[in-house]
Amino acid sequence: MSKTVDRWHSPHLERSVEVARWGDVGVPVLVFPTAGGDAQEVERFHLVDACGDLIADGRIKLYSCDSVNGRALLAKEGDSLHRSWMLRRFAEFVGEEVVPAIRSDCRSHDIEIITAGSSIGAFNALGALCRYPGVFRQAICMSGTYRLERFMDGPVDDRFVWASPLHALGDFDDDHMSVLRSRSVILASGEGANEDIGESWHAAHLLGAAGVPNRVDSWGPRWAHDWPLWREMLPHYLGDVV
Repeated sequence: MSKTVDRWHSPHLERSVEVARWGDVGVPVLVFPTAGGDAQEVERFHLVDACGDLIADGRIKLYSCDSVNGRALLAKEGDSLHRSWMLRRFAEFVGEEVVPAIRSDCRSHDIEIITAGSSIGAFNALGALCRYPGVFRQAICMSGTYRLERFMDGPVDDRFVWASPLHALGDFDDDHMSVLRSRSVILASGEGANEDIGESWHAAHLLGAAGVPNRVDSWGPRWAHDWPLWREMLPHYLGDVV
């Protein structure tokens, strides 16, 4: 399996970032790491291997980038307003730096991307689709955490609202919502240790009220909030949509 790793200094995030790719052809899939994870986390925890048949068959190319915003939240970098800034700047980094890099790699200026992630990575996947529905056509959100206020430890501002997909839904104009309503979201969760399927139901309620197609899938109490679940989930859902 071919692999490339690109690094550059991000003007949005004001730091060095890394974007990795596995595979040569197929539908581009941007997988966000868990909170604080780097671009190669998905390989170390065998998520890339779990999708190996799809990559080998040329059905997908897998991409991942550093979870800079998740790292800032976990490390309590700066104060809550700095973290609000980081959440927005990371979302802009995805739309204005990562997306062009993927499209350049695919040699297509308008190719649509599937996005996925687990835990806070699911927040980033949902945020990417909601903020840039003209780019992302499907979000596969696994064991998602969508309400990040508990990581802020202080007041937030409009940058937090801009970056939070469930807060921003009410701010999008009619044209934006028309495109978003043509997309779809999978909200998958176990119900075992450290899982909270209530997060998925909360997201589903707000998305549904806004007319955004979505569904909640429960994988039941045998599955904990951990990589074995996500290694089962991601190739299962990708196999259905590519």
